[in-house]
Formats: sequence, C-alpha cells, structure tokens
Amino acid sequence: MSAVAVTVFAGGTVRPGAGLAPSTALAVRGDRVVALDDAALALRTAPGAEVVDLAGDALLPAFGDGHVHALFAGLERLGPRVSGLRSVEAVVAEVARWAAAHADADWVVGGRYDPVLAPGGDLDARLLDAAVPDRPVVLDATDHHTMWVNSEALRRCGIDAATPEPAGGRIVRRADGSPLGTLREWDACDLVRAHLPARTDAERVAAVAEATATLAASGVTWLQEAWVELDTVPAWLEAARQDRLAARVDLAIRLDPDRWREQLPLVRDAAADVARLAHPRLTARTVKVFVDGVLEGGTATLLEPYLPLPGDRAACACPHPGRGPAVRPAEGWGLPVWSGPELRAALAAYAAAGFRPHLHVIGDAAVRLGLDALESLRPRGPLPARRAVLAHVQLVDPADLPRLAALGVVANCEPLWAAWDPVQRDLTAPRLGPVRTARQYPLASLVRSGAHVSFGSDWPVTSHVPLEGIQVAVTRRPVDEPARAPFVPAERLDVATALDAYSRGSAYQAFADDRGVLRPGAEADLVRLSADPHAVDARDLHAVEVRGTWCAGARTA
Repeated sequence: MSAVAVTVFAGGTVRPGAGLAPSTALAVRGDRVVALDDAALALRTAPGAEVVDLAGDALLPAFGDGHVHALFAGLERLGPRVSGLRSVEAVVAEVARWAAAHADADWVVGGRYDPVLAPGGDLDARLLDAAVPDRPVVLDATDHHTMWVNSEALRRCGIDAATPEPAGGRIVRRADGSPLGTLREWDACDLVRAHLPARTDAERVAAVAEATATLAASGVTWLQEAWVELDTVPAWLEAARQDRLAARVDLAIRLDPDRWREQLPLVRDAAADVARLAHPRLTARTVKVFVDGVLEGGTATLLEPYLPLPGDRAACACPHPGRGPAVRPAEGWGLPVWSGPELRAALAAYAAAGFRPHLHVIGDAAVRLGLDALESLRPRGPLPARRAVLAHVQLVDPADLPRLAALGVVANCEPLWAAWDPVQRDLTAPRLGPVRTARQYPLASLVRSGAHVSFGSDWPVTSHVPLEGIQVAVTRRPVDEPARAPFVPAERLDVATALDAYSRGSAYQAFADDRGVLRPGAEADLVRLSADPHAVDARDLHAVEVRGTWCAGARTA
C-alpha cells in the first residue's frame, strides 16, 4: 500500500455520476479515488488519514468546460465594465467613467455589451463619441463576433465610406455609405484589432490566473480554451511555469482561413513548446476553426435564407439581412468563413500533424459543412479516436442529427443559451421564423441519437457557472425568469443527464476517460455542493453553492 495519506469524505451524499447509485463515503489517495461506501469509511483509521465532514453536502464529479475563453474573460476586467448593463445610456456612462479614471490610456477597450440594446444590434459611433470624443473606443459584443466603436476609432483605423466591404465581415453603414460604428465578423473587426495596443504578457498571465481561479471556484477542473492566438501562447506557458493555473487547460489555436498553411509550422512549434514544458495542467492538442458566425448577427450560415428584421432594406432572399444581391452563396446563406474544399484541406493537414479540430458551427449549413469535412478525414483513421468537436450546434437539420453519433463527433453545447431570452426574442427568432426557431439547441435529440455530448459556457459570452447552464438544460427557462414558459420543452434534459454532460461528457472531450465518474481508480476530480442537485427544485439549481473543488486530489478552490 502506498505511503501517501488517504482523505475520506463522509457525512453527506456522494453522487458517483453516470446513473450510479448514491454512496455514503468516498476515499482518495494521491490523485485517485480508492474506495466508496463502507470500504471508504474503513480507511478513516488508516495512518495519517484526513476525514472531510461533508456536513450534509453532496460530492460529485467535478465539471469540465468544453468551450470557454478564459483569457478574454480575464482581460475584459481591465477595461470598462459594460457586461450586464441594460441600456445604451448605462454603457456610455460606464465608458465615460472608465475613460476619466484612466486619462493616460490611449485606447478605451472593453466588453461585453448586449447587442439587443439597439434594433438589429446596430449601434452608432456617435453615441460613444458623446462619452469619449478624442480617443478610440472599442467594445466587443457578448457574442465576440460584433464590435461597436466610436468615430475616432474608425478614423484611426482608416475605415470610411470608401473602405471596401471585407470578404469575411461586414461594415454596417449609414444610408450615405459611411460606417455606422458596428462591425461584424473577423475581417471587419480585424480592421480595428490590427491597431489595438498589445497586452503585455504580465497582463495576460494575471488574466489567466484570475480566470482559471474563477472557474475552479465554480467547480471546473478542466477547460477547453477555445480561441488562442499564437502570440498569447507564451503567456499560457508562463502561467504554467508560475503554477498559476487553477484548472487544467487545453489550448485551441485559431486557424485563419487565408493563412492556415503558413500557420502550420508555427502551430506545431507552439504545441511543441507546451509539450516540452510537460506541465500537468497545460496541453495544446487542438485547433479552432470558425466555420460561420452567429444567428443573432445574421452571419451564421443557413441552408435556407434568413427572414428580414423590421427595417431591413432588402427582401429575405438576401444572404445578409438588408444587404447584398439575392444570390445564395455556395456554402449557405449568411457569412461563410470557409469554403468546403479549404476546410477539408486544412483539417486534413492539421490532423496529419496530430491536432484535433474544434469547429464553431452555429447554423444548419455550417453544421453540415463541418460534418462533411470531418467525414472526409475517415480514410486517415477512425474519427472517434480524434474526438473532433462541433461546438455550439445551435441549429441542426434533422437529416444531420444522426451523423454526429455515426461519425463519433463530440457535440459541445452551451446549455445556458437554450432559453427564450432577449437575444432570442429580438434578434434570432425573427430572423429564423417559427419552424427553425423550434429546432434550436436540440440537446435531448443529440443525447437520444447516441452522440457524445459535452457542455460548456462560452464565458465571457455568458455565465461561467455550470449549475446555471445545467438549470437551463433541465428547465429550458432563463435563470432569472423561472416562471417563463419553457423554450422547446421537448429538448429538456433530466438532471442526471445534464450533470453528466458537464462532467463525463467534458472528460471524454478532454481524452480523460478516467474522469467524470467517481469509482475506484478514477482520477479524483471532485466538487462539493451545498445540496444534492438531484434533490432540489430544478429552478433552484443556480442557487446551489460550490463549497470546494479538487483537481487530481489537490484542492483548488
């Protein structure tokens, strides 16, 4: 027997997960679960044993976040705190307050404003000019696919009426062709991002440390960092060297559709740097691909046309609501980021280099394009071994639902979105119409199909707290509106299945089959909760407190 002391958790309810019966106690030695029930209780008298009295609390497998932006979340706290503000006036006031308090800042950079603050999500630069007329102001929307800037930012970045429309983005314009102040998707937002002052590695390390600690405090022990630029990898390495990662992190390095070939050796080198460090909480085995945009912005790709929002200037046959000719793009209505041949070629090249793909797919055309590209990898080896990820899968054509299970693809879903909220009411549902609206977030259908389902938060787009997402998965109601009618109630999950997606499902995504279920030999990733989620009203799951998190047997929160 190992000389490492044992820790026994007793005095509450142990929920091992995966449909297993509750236990009375659990014992951990080192980084592994070694016993349950009476066998665990018997170890209380072992030399050096520590006993943790659960005092009626519940012990469960810890959560994993299958899609999160921890670095963005940490850096966001350095700028104006506009997240959650409910009016344009409140956002402008906060920008003015921050700018006055940071008179030495050359740029005012922050996030995340709510796009429903303006009709169609289109916000005017002049509103921000009233707060800060002499310095550039740049705000990201909650979806991180849209940007709101002031006139000085447009001027400094050279964006005016003569600026051509970027291929992979949109400059929202006034009737005279001048830029309004709202930019959509990569190529448009990058016109501004190319001019932003660079964050220092010290700022990034601090942001990573704060964000992973925040996630650990909510019960998370592993996360997929779902958008990593190559120049930020050194900060992740330094955070690991300083042992400032409070959770395990896998880095998904973003591929540029125009530069992915020249990126390949750089991505390989970055992953090799991470591998050489050999830190137990940092890996870089994934590449991130944005296949499309977002439905609320009209940039996700659809098999059928968008419907026009009130005030759109063109018929609903337009690929972009209110803009462009009534010609269906080859890859779908909306704003395709990749062509099918380029996506297949990129995935093949990076799969050959040992990377697994993590594909952002929101619209039904993007889901199909992603599935087709993944299917093209089959001759290179079994797809389940790659654990390729389709992230978000917000709208799936019924014909494509069975394909995820058949291909062994992980469906990573953000359950907190599966409710009738203002974004859905004002921007998404009007663009889709009732039939497609009712097909969104097919959580139960994916589970029934046999697909591997993992959950994530997409923080800071939405809340990082897993129990809030689990509540919405079970109720299909907004956390702050528990009495609202459920959104597509046929797609509700039971508590056990929702918990499983946030634990065992994310562990599968992480290539960690010895996590997500508490049984002898499993890695000791644990979360202590103030109540058993199976025993509380589903509308109160968000109020259950996290009272401790253990990653590989070590307490992290």
